[in-house]
Amino acid sequence: QVQLVESGGGLVQAGDSLRLSCAASGRTFSTYSMAWFRQAPGKGREFVAGITWSGAMTDYADSVKGRFTISRDNAKNTVYLQMNSLKPEDTAVYYCALATRGWVHFNDYEYPYWGQGTQVTVSS
Repeated sequence: QVQLVESGGGLVQAGDSLRLSCAASGRTFSTYSMAWFRQAPGKGREFVAGITWSGAMTDYADSVKGRFTISRDNAKNTVYLQMNSLKPEDTAVYYCALATRGWVHFNDYEYPYWGQGTQVTVSS
């Protein structure tokens, strides 16, 4: 089993910043990609950002490009999501996910491991 634990969510005002962290523990893999998804009430789970095993390539949803930055520290088995210039429409539960291949995946069904989610609420 792999456990993913997110932290760093909270209630902020529009324009503020948050940094989310996701630490993996338990079973480890030779290479793996990680990503962040989010889900707002009444909506499906949306891809936000992903990062390859090496960290050399990243992908972002159009809605967060230029504002969010994903990074990883393989020595700590941790992925981060730096969120700047937050908007009310960023309000959602944010989940980190892990896939057992090194490249970025864009669909939620391609990730076998998920964290419990952390709430991000942005007020206007």
